This record gives sequence, C-alpha cells and structure tokens, in this order.
Amino acid sequence: MQPDVTVIGGGLAGCEAAWQLARRGVQVALIESKPVLTSPAHQTPLLAEIVCSNSLRSDEPEAPAGLLKAELRRAGSLILACADQTRVPAGDALAVDRHAFARLCTTRIALEPRIRLERRLVERLPDGAVIVATGPLTGAALASQLRALTGENLYFYDAIAPIVDAETIDWSKTFLGSRHDRDHDQDGASAGDYVNCPLGRTEYEAFVAAVRAGRQVQPHTFEEPRYFEGCLPIEVMAERGEMVLAFGPLRPVGLHDPRTGKRPYAVLQLRTENRFRTAFNLVGCQTRLAYPEQKRIFRLIPALARAEFLRFGSIHRNSYLDAPRCLGPELELRARPQVRLAGLLTGVEGYIESCAMGLLAARFLAARLSGTVAAPPPATTALGSLLAYVTRPRAPGERFQPTNINFGLLPPVEARANKADRRRLAVERATRDLGEWLAAAAAAA
Repeated sequence: MQPDVTVIGGGLAGCEAAWQLARRGVQVALIESKPVLTSPAHQTPLLAEIVCSNSLRSDEPEAPAGLLKAELRRAGSLILACADQTRVPAGDALAVDRHAFARLCTTRIALEPRIRLERRLVERLPDGAVIVATGPLTGAALASQLRALTGENLYFYDAIAPIVDAETIDWSKTFLGSRHDRDHDQDGASAGDYVNCPLGRTEYEAFVAAVRAGRQVQPHTFEEPRYFEGCLPIEVMAERGEMVLAFGPLRPVGLHDPRTGKRPYAVLQLRTENRFRTAFNLVGCQTRLAYPEQKRIFRLIPALARAEFLRFGSIHRNSYLDAPRCLGPELELRARPQVRLAGLLTGVEGYIESCAMGLLAARFLAARLSGTVAAPPPATTALGSLLAYVTRPRAPGERFQPTNINFGLLPPVEARANKADRRRLAVERATRDLGEWLAAAAAAA
C-alpha cells in the first residue's frame, strides 16, 4: 500500500485522524514510536494510551465537555465509539477502562485495511501530506524541525491560570481599571481593560495562608519542576514571602477603588478571555494546586465567593505551538502547508479536545486530496469554537494559551434571566448548526 498521507503519532489525535482519513478512502501510514521509543509517561505499546485520568469528563449534554462529545459522536469519532464501548461507572462523567480502551482502539486501527501501522521513530517530517499528532512529549529532533518552521514558537512548559464564568462574579465587589488609570471614559471614570477584585489586609493574609497550605498536584518523576521566573506558580511566590504576591500579580499600585477612593491592600485582576466577555482569566494565577483546592482558595477572594470555574489552572511540561501565528484555518503550517497539526500541539487541552483536532485536520486534508475545500464547523458549535480559538489571529502582544472546551468560547445566545435557559439555548443552537454542517459536508462528498 502506497500511503497518500502520513500521520505521525498514535495517541488519541493521531488515531482519530488516521481513522477519519481511512473512512474517506485515503490510504494512511500511521507511525507510532512505541515500542521503539517509550516515554516515561507511557506503560504499554498500545495506541491511544491514556496516561493520566481515565475520565473524559462530563457526559451531560448541557455541559461543555458533554456537548463536544455529542458532536464527535455525530461526526463518526473512533475515539468516542471506543470510549463508549469501554466505559466504567463514573456518575455523569464518561470514564473508561484505560487498558480495554487502548486495546480496542489498537484493534480497530490494525484491522482497518486503509491504515498501515508502522512502529518506528520519526526524526524528520516526510515529504507529501502529513498530520503531526505527537502530543506533549514530541521528540527532540522533530521538535527542532517544528521550531525551525515556526520561528521558535514551540513551548515546552505551559502555565495556565484559572478561568471563571462571568455570570458568577460578584460585580458589586469589583471595579474596572488599568493600573495607573491610563484609560477613562467620557465622564472621566476608569474604563480600563481589567476587572479588579480588591482585598483588604485580613482577606489578603487569609488568601496567602491558604495558598501556602493548599494541596498541590505533584509532578511526574520524569518532570523537572523548573519554572520561568516571569511565570511562577502562585504557591511558589507565596512561599518566598508574605508580601511577594502583593508586590507581584496582586499588586495594587496604580489602582484606586472608586467606592472608597483609596488604593486597596491587594488586587486580583481578571482579564476577559473572549470578545463576548463571558469568561475571565485570573491574571498571574497559574498554579499546581489541586482542582478542589483551587475552587476553595480562589473563592476566598470576595468577588469570587460564588465563582464557577470554566477551566482550572495548571503547570506541566508540554509542547504546543503559538497556533494563531503558525497555523492556517485548516490547521496547516503556514511555513509548510502540506503539514497539518492535530492534538495538543495545536494548543488545546484535554483528551476529547485533542481528538477533535485530529478529526478536523483529517476532514480538511481529505477534502483537499479530493480536490475540494471543506467548510469549517460553525463557531456556534463546540468543534467550531475550538477551531476558531486556536486559529483566530491575535492582537499584537496578546498571548496564546491552551484551553479546554468551555461555554466561554461560544458566542452568547440571546439574553435571558435564567442561566440554565441560556446554556440550553446554546446547546440547541450548536446541535442544529452541527447537523446542518454535517449534512452539507455529506452532500459535497
């Protein structure tokens, strides 16, 4: 078999991409480095090996992860089909027997006649059409080539701060303003880009004490806990001294609370995560704190006492590209359009998000090979919103960070008093729009 496409990487994204290509009549060479080279994170030679939690998160249809899973199922995802067949009891979450799941994925790939599975190490991008889905532990030689193609826009440690739902912020305990009051509206009031959550001295001291005492997620044995000084976890800063956070990300310099006319003791700033202002990032709050601890500790901030988290913070070794600068609208490398990326390299976080990028990269490439152009999924869908997030051009100085699927990525629906109604309407809109996109794609095939 002479392959039309080479897919590098046999994880969730690579398996999904190879499967989608084969379903469309494309001959695929799927190259997996195991068992020739096995990273410290992997334990078996199986494809689609899950190395962290065995949960693919919520399967509730009106949860962000549940919506994305529903869309992947409708789009014919191999990963979701295998997960459904190997699921284990986990409440409203979709969790799998990780070994049964990997065995089933490996079997389905091995028995697909249009896929040739090759077990070898790839150190250079091959000629022709390629999908790279090598994940967070991309080999050094291949990573070097990607860096050369993308202008050094390949990162090996990511720092992610939590994101909260705008509707759950207590706006009565915040004020708008950039440091040093550089921005004002026509009436002279501060109109800065940041939402400021002030803390008094007692509140600040309680927050620092909680951060210091909070339970942390420990790094893997193969991860060196090495951090950039400009992007330290808040718990590392808190350990360095009582006032380090107050002189760092929580510094109040240049800010005055219009309710008191005074400078607060400390300020945690929120930055809008999207153009709809439905989600806000906790500036400078990258952390290794365990997820339950993050919820408990950040809710000590008065304005966030009832905050709901769309994404928790984390710091771990990773490889991802500055996708908006490096990738085109079909996940193709701008410097080498025959090469597409999939999975975590594109700047998404999570199993199902990685799978989604594999599915989309394959659909785009299959269409090009047949002489057509595949329309992207609508931005009102979970699939489309993820694609838009990683490919949308950023303003100068705007930093790109990986993300999970969350409702903050989708355009808002019409205003309703009831938050549950808005989420239900967003899901109904996504379901309808995805159906129309799938029908149009099928008609064009």
